[in-house]
Amino acid sequence: MPGPPRPPAAVVLPLGRAPHSVRMYEALLRVAPRPERLSPVGSTNAKTTRHRGTTSLNRAPSLPGRWTKSADWIKGGVAAAVILATTACGSISAMQQPPSDVQPGGTGQGFSRAEALAAEDLLATLPVKGRAPKTGYDRTEFGPAWADTDNNGCDTRNDILARDLTATTTKAGTRNCVILTGRLADPYTATTISFRRGADTSSEVQIDHVVALSDAWQKGAQQLTKARRTAFANDPRNLLAVSGPANQKKGDGDAATWLPGNKAYRCAYVARQISVKSAYKLWITRAEHTAMSTVLAACGGTSR
Repeated sequence: MPGPPRPPAAVVLPLGRAPHSVRMYEALLRVAPRPERLSPVGSTNAKTTRHRGTTSLNRAPSLPGRWTKSADWIKGGVAAAVILATTACGSISAMQQPPSDVQPGGTGQGFSRAEALAAEDLLATLPVKGRAPKTGYDRTEFGPAWADTDNNGCDTRNDILARDLTATTTKAGTRNCVILTGRLADPYTATTISFRRGADTSSEVQIDHVVALSDAWQKGAQQLTKARRTAFANDPRNLLAVSGPANQKKGDGDAATWLPGNKAYRCAYVARQISVKSAYKLWITRAEHTAMSTVLAACGGTSR
């Protein structure tokens, strides 16, 4: 039986259980199919109803290569995740990244012991330091909110809504970009939320930075370039569509001060934070390390 995929030479895997580190990236790609985005070429102005894996239109548009099917980017997912974790430039489109690591229903169950060990290995590589002062922090230090960093003609917020919601409809005349309605299997609360775009309703589903911008600022992001911070703020791996109230309760908390109420999702949540912090060379506090270790131990890790 062949072993795990060989990482590129530039990747430095932790010693000990190195193969598990590769599996961690595979674990982050364990997802349900996502709806395909359609090219503006040949599209109509009619409202589009999109379901997970299928798309129906009043008039069928042409399908050029700009938007690829789920299978195409899943095949290269492991390599993309490893590259993102080890390079210091560029951004990756939500269309090139998998949706959240929770299956429809929002339970987050199925996180394996191998994945917990992989997360522990990566956690062991993160520097442990005190929190730096918040002096100088401002949202603008991470670029304009929800910028179109992948130049796909759609802002990051709508990209993530399209990725994480099911049964979505889009606004006519926006090239299938602006999400009007959909259903969210919320990983933080394990509930299903109906999303409807509007001044009084959009906030019910918010896009969370899994590693909060303020937290990142105090743990190494101050030292990143403005371009790199902008990439961080729009990195699909660090973004999840979640319950608005749950996101407000989290604020800029780290794993030591906040974890999802849905305990079944905590392992995947912590693993995602570790992966993001590793990718952007951010550090963690001692309390954060302890909290992450405790969560991973409950998932089958060793609590080293």
